[in-house]
Amino acid sequence: MRILVTGNQGYIGPVLTPLAKARGHSVTGFDTGYFADGAPDPAVQHQIRGDVRDIAAKDLEGIDAIIHLAALSNDPMGALDPELTLDINFRASARLAGLAKSVGVPRFIFASSCSLYGASGGEADLDETAPLQPVSAYALSKAKTEEALLALADRHFSPVFMRNATAYGVGPRPRFDLVVNNLAGWAYTDGVLRILSDGTPWRPLVHIEDIALAALCAAEAPADMVHAQAFNIGHPDGNYQVRDIALAVQAAFAGSQLEFSGTATHDPRSYRVCFDKALNQLPGYVPRWTLDRGIDEVAGWLRAGGLGAHRFDSPHFNRLAQLQQARAQGLLDRDLRPASPLN
Repeated sequence: MRILVTGNQGYIGPVLTPLAKARGHSVTGFDTGYFADGAPDPAVQHQIRGDVRDIAAKDLEGIDAIIHLAALSNDPMGALDPELTLDINFRASARLAGLAKSVGVPRFIFASSCSLYGASGGEADLDETAPLQPVSAYALSKAKTEEALLALADRHFSPVFMRNATAYGVGPRPRFDLVVNNLAGWAYTDGVLRILSDGTPWRPLVHIEDIALAALCAAEAPADMVHAQAFNIGHPDGNYQVRDIALAVQAAFAGSQLEFSGTATHDPRSYRVCFDKALNQLPGYVPRWTLDRGIDEVAGWLRAGGLGAHRFDSPHFNRLAQLQQARAQGLLDRDLRPASPLN
């Protein structure tokens, strides 16, 4: 199968592409290079550098499946500019899907998010039929894109919505603006895990390798098993309150302390998610990572000097800060387009 992966030079992309190659697929990458640091993706046979807002039909010719990861990638990123988030995450995604359908790409795997359940309270595990209650520009962009892609579905075009839990884990381009990795960064660097909420909100968690596996399973599955369907992606025991995540991270760093700053108001984002559908109906999806194993992976990477000369909370590991820095340096304009044309 020939697969196009958008955002292949981000956080999840460089974990997904070697797995796709190992499973016998030919991979084309499409990425702006915001976070690539000049390093190529060795698992792709063809790399296209470009903005997903500008992708052309010719870029999609001969493709059997698109795994669409490219996006402004979480709630803080959405706060950068809500309208820009809708432009990149929603309008560009809907346009890409329309182009894909027009040139005959049969499968479109969309990296959605469990965050679109938003203000659900955490009282019960939500399955894919639960009402969507997005409370951020990022979550709203995911909900609107799912709606637009569903309208395109027909017997020739199968969109699939991967509602990924909050990601964690180490990849070639690590991030420390996600809850598990961030807490591990605080514990390793300062010996204090700083909790900005009261610790009670619920979060579903999933390792980036399990996200990558699920996306490939959706690309490979018979169409009638995934056509126009949503799947919550995570581990069967993958729902945690923030304070319990912090305690699990603390256990991996002897002598570290918990600190509830009290600076944040109550976080309305609280949701527990049921992963039974993906576990039972997505062929080949067997998540391999538990939270404790993932924390040990992050802790080992930190202790092995993975941060290099950077702090974990520097722009190097924080997507929002990195884009803001690029804007301030004149490398990107207000709309996050490069100051000089992409090659």
